[in-house]
Amino acid sequence: MDLGKGYYSDNTPEIVELSKLSEAADQIENDLFIKYDVKRGLRDLNGKGVLTGLTRISEIIAKEVVDGKEIPKDGEIYFRGYDVHNLIDAAVKENRFAFEECAYLLLFDKLPSGKELFEFEKLLGFYKSLPPSFVRDVIMKAPSRDMMNTLARSVLTLYAYDDLADDVSLPNVLRQSLQLISMFPLLSIYGYHAYNHYHEGNSLIIHPPREELSTAETILYLLRPDSKYTELEAKLLDICLVLHMEHGGGNNSSFTTHVVSSSLTDTYSVIAAAIGSLKGPRHGGANIKVVHMVDDIEENVKDWKDEEEVGAYLDKILNKEAFDRSGLIYGIGHAIYSKSDPRAMILKSFVEKLAVEKKREDELALYEMIERLAPRIISGERKMYKGVSANVDFYSGFVYRMLELPEELYPTIFAIARIVGWSAHRMEELANNGKIIRPAYMAIEPRKEYVPMSER
Repeated sequence: MDLGKGYYSDNTPEIVELSKLSEAADQIENDLFIKYDVKRGLRDLNGKGVLTGLTRISEIIAKEVVDGKEIPKDGEIYFRGYDVHNLIDAAVKENRFAFEECAYLLLFDKLPSGKELFEFEKLLGFYKSLPPSFVRDVIMKAPSRDMMNTLARSVLTLYAYDDLADDVSLPNVLRQSLQLISMFPLLSIYGYHAYNHYHEGNSLIIHPPREELSTAETILYLLRPDSKYTELEAKLLDICLVLHMEHGGGNNSSFTTHVVSSSLTDTYSVIAAAIGSLKGPRHGGANIKVVHMVDDIEENVKDWKDEEEVGAYLDKILNKEAFDRSGLIYGIGHAIYSKSDPRAMILKSFVEKLAVEKKREDELALYEMIERLAPRIISGERKMYKGVSANVDFYSGFVYRMLELPEELYPTIFAIARIVGWSAHRMEELANNGKIIRPAYMAIEPRKEYVPMSER
């Protein structure tokens, strides 16, 4: 075998041939899943998840029972029994940030008093720092082109700095969780700056964090060379963080958190596993696909205001004739929601103000047209088991684009928010001291007689 330059990452002809054997060996006929009533993806045809646990942390509602039948309804999200609409509305009316209050609520199952919230924010500020030389010795070494990879590696490395890393008692896990909630913006933004410097050749900028800033303000403060941001920018980013911080125990990364926590491994291993789940384009990377799709529409549609022309191009995308030829209109549809994703509805209600500030009203109008046309086009082309509507990724990417956040950071912004939900679910799994999670798989390979090598 010729091991030439770059062999480490090469898929050699030998590997390609072996992969064909592997692919053939692993094929399972679709009919068998139906025959044995296997819920692929742990969901039925209507998108309803198989019940695998109980949680008090949040509730996702997409249906209601009328005359004994389940019918779709506008989606709702509840954090510890409180409607997320109300949590955000209260913060907006009182002109304050909501993320830290919601983090307290998810972790401790109570709305904090003013004093409790102040002390909690003070504690998060205290933990808003990294171990000595961590930026130099860890983040700056071998910076990755993928920020989620950088974040996971940094989290795993923090294990070596924790004298009680393997202690899974609730006080210790809470301490670790609060530290990670505070550190995630630093790990993410510093990781991006290292990549931007070493891979893109731009100036290296590392701002020290400020304890008094909210999580949303910290992201913008650390990211921008001049550390400047408007109040509207910070408040809208804060709302994005709230809408991404928790979405039930059944989403892929939170379920991963439960599964890995049930083995009683350490917090850093659990959160790194959750990051690995969120990194996947089916989970945390969809908003990048949305903005790229809209870019493609803007380039190929002459009149953005012409519904017929936009609709015709969406039809091409759906039929694998345009954009990435995947047949997907990104940002439309969700595993649970049908009539509406409440996160998208909430976010959309605030997007207009930022679009006006950034002078991007025409682009917003295009997004709204796609949101209106896409469900009709999809339902006209494909057999639907439930309705489709815009999901939170449809508008979040547009918000991040207007905030001039680098696309490389889109998934890590999701992680900066979701670390709160992961922490709450890890605490819940440990508090209930359940069994290790081990679902069943049915073996369908027939028995075979061993054949001596001389006879093969």
